[in-house]
Amino acid sequence: MTPPFTVSLVCDSLNAIQTRRVQEWMRRKIALKNFLLPTLVFLCGAATMGVEMGASRLLRPFFGDSILVWANIIGLILIYLTLGYYLGGRWADRDPRAVTLYRIIAVAGFAIGVLPYLARPFLQLAIPALETFDAGLGFASFAGSLVLFVLPVTLLGCVSPFAIRISTRAVASSGTTAGKLYALSTAGSIAGTFGSVFVLFQVFGTRGTFLAFSLTLLIGAVAGIAREWSIVRAWKYLALLIAIALLAALGSSGGVKAAPGLVYETESPYNYIQVIDDPNGWRLLTVNEGQAYQSAYRADRVLTGGIWDLFLIAPYFATPDAPRNLLMIGLAAGTTAREYSLVHHALPIDGVELDPAIIAVGQEYFGMTQPNLRAVADDGRKFLQTRAGQYDVIAIDAYRQPYIPFHLTTVEFFRAAHAHLTPHGVVALNAARAPRDYRLADALAATMRQVFPTVYLIDHPNDANTLIVATFAPTTLADFHARAAQLTDPNLRIVAAQALPRARLATQDTPVFTDDHAPVENLINDIILRYALGN
Repeated sequence: MTPPFTVSLVCDSLNAIQTRRVQEWMRRKIALKNFLLPTLVFLCGAATMGVEMGASRLLRPFFGDSILVWANIIGLILIYLTLGYYLGGRWADRDPRAVTLYRIIAVAGFAIGVLPYLARPFLQLAIPALETFDAGLGFASFAGSLVLFVLPVTLLGCVSPFAIRISTRAVASSGTTAGKLYALSTAGSIAGTFGSVFVLFQVFGTRGTFLAFSLTLLIGAVAGIAREWSIVRAWKYLALLIAIALLAALGSSGGVKAAPGLVYETESPYNYIQVIDDPNGWRLLTVNEGQAYQSAYRADRVLTGGIWDLFLIAPYFATPDAPRNLLMIGLAAGTTAREYSLVHHALPIDGVELDPAIIAVGQEYFGMTQPNLRAVADDGRKFLQTRAGQYDVIAIDAYRQPYIPFHLTTVEFFRAAHAHLTPHGVVALNAARAPRDYRLADALAATMRQVFPTVYLIDHPNDANTLIVATFAPTTLADFHARAAQLTDPNLRIVAAQALPRARLATQDTPVFTDDHAPVENLINDIILRYALGN
C-alpha cells in the first residue's frame, strides 16, 4: 500500500506540471496577443489608406481624378472613419474581448476583397451616363460606388478605439497605451499610402491591391480568432479567407472598361489609358473617363478634322513665315507634333508630356517616332521654368479630360510662356467649351490679355473646343486674313478656310486667373452640370 504522503507528493507534482503548462500556454497566448494586436492595428492603418488610394484608382477610369472626385473620396472616407471611431468605442465597452476585435477585422478584410467586384456594375453605369451627359445616372454610379466603402472603412475605424480598450491595464497608463496604438495606426497609414502608390498598384494593379490588403487582414484575424477561441470555431472566418484567396486566383482580371475597338489599355501613376481603333480607320487615344480623345492617328492622313488641325494656323497670326520650332505642352500621343512635322518639314519640336506611359503609347501605337521630336516626360510649367529655349510657337493642349491643370491657366504661367517666345512668336491654347457656354474660353482669353498685347479666339465646328491664340507683338485680324490668303500648302489652306470665318479678336477683361486664385475646376464643373441639365 502506497503511503499517503507519497500520493500527495505525486499529486502535487502533477498539479505543478499542469500549472506550469497552463502558465506557459497563457504566456504564449499573451505573447501572441501582444505581438498580433499591435501588428493588426498597424495593418488596419495601412489598409485604411490603401483603400482610400484604391478608391481613386477604381473611380478614375470612369470619373477622372479631379479635385472634386478627391474631395468626395476623402470626405466620405473621413465620415466613415468617424462613424467607426464612435461605434468602435461603444462596441469595445460592451464586449471587450480580443476575439471580437479579430472578428471585426476579418469582416473588414473580406469586405475590402469583394469591394472592387461589387463596384463594377455601378461603375459600368457611368459609361452611358457620360456618353449622354445623364446627370442622374452619373450621380447614381458615383454615389453607389462610394457607398460600398462604408462597411470596410467603418469597421477599420473601429479598430483603434477597440484595441485601446482591450490593451489598457490601468488608468495611469491609458494615455501611453492610446498614444502607442494611434502611432502604430498612423505609421501603418503612412506605409499604406506610399506602399500602395509605389509598390502595390505597380505590381498587382487596382483590384490586386484590394485583394492584397484583404488577404493580409484575414490571415491575421483568423490567426487571432483561432488562438482566442479554437481552430474549429475559426472555420467560418477561415472560409472567408479561402473565398478571397479563390477570388484572387480565379477572378478575371479582364478589361477595366469595355470599349469597342479596344487595342490596348493600361494604368499609370497618372492616368488610365486606352488605345481604340474606330470603324473609320482612326486610332484614338483616350485617358481617364474617356469621353474625349487626346490624340488621333491615321498613317495615310495629315489632318484629322479635330482641334489639333487649328494649331497649324496659329503662327500666321503673327508672321507670314513658317515657324522654325515648336514647344508642345501636352504632347499626348503626338497628333499636333506629327502635323507640324509633316507640314513644316521636320522642324525641331520639344514635346512635353507629364505621363511617361502616354509617351510610350504614342511611340508604340501612334507612329510618334519622328527624329525631329524630343519627347520629355515633365510638367509643362516646370519645363518652361527650367529647360525651355526660345520658340516661334508654344502650343498648349494639356487637358486631363475634362479638366485643364490650373497652374497652366494663370497670369504667372503665361508670363513664363511669354518669356520663351521669339519676337514673332505665338501661344496657342486649346480650351474646351459647351455649344453655348464660352465661360472657360473667355476666362482664359481674359487672363492671357493681361500678358499679351493681342489675343484671338477660333471656334472649332465641333462646338466643343476653341483655340485661343496670343501674339508676342501687337497684331491685327486683317493682317492674319491677308497672310492666310497667301498660303500655298494644301493642308494649311484647308485649315485656314476653316479658321477664317470663325476667328475673332478677344475683348474679355474678366475673370483673370492667378496662381493664388484660379477656380478652373469649379468653372468646368458648373459648365458640365449646366450642359447635363440642358441649361
